[in-house]
Amino acid sequence: MPHLRVLLIVVIRVIIDYFMRKLGPAFHSRRDLYVEERHDVRHYLQVEVQPKAHIETEATNPQANYSNCFDDDGRLKRTVIGSGVLSLAWAIAQLGWVAGPTVLILFALVNLYTANLLSQCYRSGDPVTGQRNYTYMDAVKANLGGKKVIFCGLIQYLNLFGVAIGYTIAASVSMMAIKRSNCFQKSGGKDPCHMSSNGYMITFGIIEVLFSQIPDFDQVWWLSIVAAIMSFTYSTAGLGLGIGKVAGNGSFKGSLTGISIGTLTSAGTVTGTQKLWRSLQALGAIAFAYSFSIILLEIQDTIRSPPAEYKTMKKATLFSIIVTTTFYLLCGCMGYAAFGDLAPNNLLTGFGFYNPYWLIDIANAAIVVHLVGAYQVFCQPLFAFVEKWSAKKWPKSDLVTAEYEIPIPFWGVYQLNLFRLVWRTIFVVLTTLISMLLPFFNDVVGILGAMGFWPLTVYFPIEMYKAQKKIGRGTTRWLGLQILNVSCFFITLVAAIGSVAGVVLDLKTYKPFKTRY
Repeated sequence: MPHLRVLLIVVIRVIIDYFMRKLGPAFHSRRDLYVEERHDVRHYLQVEVQPKAHIETEATNPQANYSNCFDDDGRLKRTVIGSGVLSLAWAIAQLGWVAGPTVLILFALVNLYTANLLSQCYRSGDPVTGQRNYTYMDAVKANLGGKKVIFCGLIQYLNLFGVAIGYTIAASVSMMAIKRSNCFQKSGGKDPCHMSSNGYMITFGIIEVLFSQIPDFDQVWWLSIVAAIMSFTYSTAGLGLGIGKVAGNGSFKGSLTGISIGTLTSAGTVTGTQKLWRSLQALGAIAFAYSFSIILLEIQDTIRSPPAEYKTMKKATLFSIIVTTTFYLLCGCMGYAAFGDLAPNNLLTGFGFYNPYWLIDIANAAIVVHLVGAYQVFCQPLFAFVEKWSAKKWPKSDLVTAEYEIPIPFWGVYQLNLFRLVWRTIFVVLTTLISMLLPFFNDVVGILGAMGFWPLTVYFPIEMYKAQKKIGRGTTRWLGLQILNVSCFFITLVAAIGSVAGVVLDLKTYKPFKTRY
């Protein structure tokens, strides 16, 4: 499920674009996500400022000095990228027809509320002319400061590191699904077509090593278009196949309470304890599906005021969460209705469908293409953070700051930075190795969801909102926010416990580098 979270980003981006077209030229998009973390080391220690036009309206019109490339504060404009969904059937299967959809809706409501709180922290002070907080970390620093900034950075970058591992696992499983689908087709269903994921993870890692050396790869203009097309392709295929399976069965499978004790799965017979762990793990998986807060301010940073950015963001977030929750419910519920207790981790890669195999191949290929780009989008901030810090730490080191021009036929001149080459390669190799050591798809997703949900989606938005609005301790608003905060903390805690328990159970029968699907 690591490709769930940013379906929301696609929808938010589309809705924002709709408002832009509706409101006309007074409302424009800005470009380039994570601008302050540019990956060309030569730009790390300097500030690019747009030359101001000396015109009479400049003093009275703060929007007069906008251009196609720069904002009113002299910073480069930003873009965003999005993704899709296919993996909620397993989570709903653990919880059942009552708790599954209910939990999905509750998470949607919590995210909607805290996202609105977070969007109001985009500017410090005045909501229209106040200083912008370009990133989540900027907002935490401006509103909270101190050790909370360090804590936020640690959680944020650990989350991005975990996402890279999750994407590697997901991409390799999709690659294997293509191979297994064709194998199953050729054997007429007689060969179980078991195979190792190691070779596919290594292949994905090699691809990411190459793409990670392209400066500002996450800012390529067509990346969002490709992501949207791929997302639509595989999510629609999964939903369509689920509906087709239900129609073929002639009935809806599943139960009110979820997977039954004694059910025989690919991992063995489900015990009472395992049902508890799987239910808690499902909470983490659903939480991960909605954990888009980490880059919400970057999305909001693509909006220009007036009107105030948070007002437009509030509308976009409301519509996007309604749309994605509806789609989550359709995909998850139809998958559960099709397979019941045996719903696979992913309707495509869980090998739940064998025909039409060509459609499965296309959908899984779309997942792989999408995850190749998504890996870079989520890792680029971490790459940039380390490179920016290193450039400031050793500004005179040729290894860190020097760039060498390498002519490439039919391409142009490539700026080679040795530190970028070594550091990014080591990062990709490390995430690939960890993926091969712990290829537990649902467990990794559950841990990531638990790790990111409470601190990034709930705690920091609430604390920043209280600080910015100066909400007094003991007031009705303060008590309400604290109740929400504490409740979500315990949800995160039990989800983490369930996911860690799942890893422990998997390790009992696991042989390093020998996992076969």
